[in-house]
Formats: sequence, structure tokens, C-alpha cells
Amino acid sequence: MGALEAAVAVLARAADDGATVVLSGHVQPDADALGSTLALAEGLRRRGARVTATFPGPFVLPESLAWLPGAGALVSSDRLPADPALVVSLDAADTRRLGDVAAVLESAPVSLVVDHHASNPGFGTVQLIDPDAAATVALVADLLEGLGVPLDGTLATCLYAGLAADTGSFRFGNTAPGTHLLAARLLETGIDHARISQRLFDSAPFGWLGLLSAATGRAVLEPATGAGLVWTWATTSEAAAHGLAPDHLEALVDVVRAAQEADVACVLKGADDGSWSVSLRSRGSTDVSAVAQALGGGGHRMAAGFTSHRDREGTIAAVRELL
Repeated sequence: MGALEAAVAVLARAADDGATVVLSGHVQPDADALGSTLALAEGLRRRGARVTATFPGPFVLPESLAWLPGAGALVSSDRLPADPALVVSLDAADTRRLGDVAAVLESAPVSLVVDHHASNPGFGTVQLIDPDAAATVALVADLLEGLGVPLDGTLATCLYAGLAADTGSFRFGNTAPGTHLLAARLLETGIDHARISQRLFDSAPFGWLGLLSAATGRAVLEPATGAGLVWTWATTSEAAAHGLAPDHLEALVDVVRAAQEADVACVLKGADDGSWSVSLRSRGSTDVSAVAQALGGGGHRMAAGFTSHRDREGTIAAVRELL
């Protein structure tokens, strides 16, 4: 039995038994993690399972994702049902990304890990891990098909949001023929893909322009570091000064990465506790997942990240040394 068939069998058994199932994306979920969680949760409910969907704290969704169908039914991780029969991890590269949900997964009689990160070491009792998948939502689409759950606008909206986000609106190298075939299937349900993309990528408060100006204005180009490095930083308190939530820092790396002189873009995002959440992007020559893994994180060859408890200069020095 292949990995997909095994995963479908586990989910089908839980649904047929009307079992209690907990689904969780990773901490600070992006569109892929959230879209995967919401789509599979809805599919399993339609098959008869009792589903609770969550993500690790802090239990706050960015405005750009809070509109996704089913988001209002998410439950904080401190309110999960006792003794679920099955726990499913979605888009989490390792157990650290599951926060307090990791203990729930590890104590469950059966757990399923669905992920597309190449750095995933493999955890859980059943694994559907495919680094060649463009996004975790692509694997969830396969699971829904295996469960006999037909796609409709609700499911397709969640899946399309994750697919568009993780492929950079189909611009990134992880876009393959199958990616477009899946997108076509989703569009056939009648979803408003232009509106989805607008809400994901092209809507932000006016304060975002001020934050962007500050962060890009202090960007540093280091052509001699590896195949070239461009980096900058911003903090959650700085975002707040512009009237923005912390999640608005996430989009900075997609602007900084445009510098053609650097193969690697790096953005340090400072939290109130003094730690730095670091986003890395590669134009192709550098495997940034190797850098992230060496510093306790993970991800993909072209996109990865980690958390640092060094100061700002110590954090970028560690990245610089590895590059």
C-alpha cells in the first residue's frame, strides 16, 4: 500500500467510525497550512467524522486569511477534545512547528502527517510526505478524492488559496504541470480566483507602505556573501507603530527577494520577547533549507526559515557564515 492509499485508509476508517479527529496546521499558519486544515476538516465532516480543527497558539489569524470558509469554526489548542482517535498534522515540517499540539499528536493512538517540506524528518504513525508536491493543499486534494468527497466552491476556495500562496501565484519553481491541472479543477467549481488572490496578496492597510519603506530603506546588499545576500529587518513593535498586526512582516521577504544581485534574500522579524523569526528565499543557486536546518529550522530549497534567540547582528552573522 502506497503512502496516499495508507493515508486515505486511516481517514476513511475514522470517518466510517464517526471518530473524534483533531486537525492542526503549524504555528502562525499561512494559506497552505490553513487551507489544508479547513478543506480536510470539511471533507471529513461530510464523511461523518467528528472534527475539531486548530492551530498552535498564539490563536490569532491574519486578516488576509480569516475570511477562508470554515475559519470561524477553528478552536484554540487549549480547548481540544480529550483522547481523539486520530490527530492529523498538516504542513508542519517537524513537531516543533506544532507547538502544544505536538503532545496531543504524540499521545494519540493514530496520527497522520501530511506535508510537502523536504526537511520533514518523518513523524507520526502514518505519513504522507511528498517534497515534490507544490503545496500541502495538493496532497489534501488527493486525499479528498480518495475519500470520495467531490470538490465544490467551499473546498476549492481553501485549496486554491494554499496553492496560489505556496507557488507565488504559479511563479515559483515548484509549479509543475500537475499544479495547473489542479488549479483548473478548482476553477471549474466556479470560485472567484481573482478575488481570492486580491484578498491574499493585494490588500493591506495604508500603514503597510510606511513599514515597507522603512524596511527596504535599510536593506543591505552583500554581493560577496555566498552567491549574493540581500537582507533587512523589522519588528512587531515597528509594525504596531504603523497600525499593523505582526503578520504583515511576513510579506517583506517577497519584496526584498526582487534584488537581482543577490541569490538569497533574508528578512529578520523581531518579536517582543527579543527573538527573531527569519525568512530565507533563494533565486535558485542556494539551498536555503540547508541553512535553516543548520540553525534549527527547515523548509524548502527555495524558501525556508528558522527562529533565532541571538541578537540581530548575531543572527545575520550566523546566516552569513553558513552562506
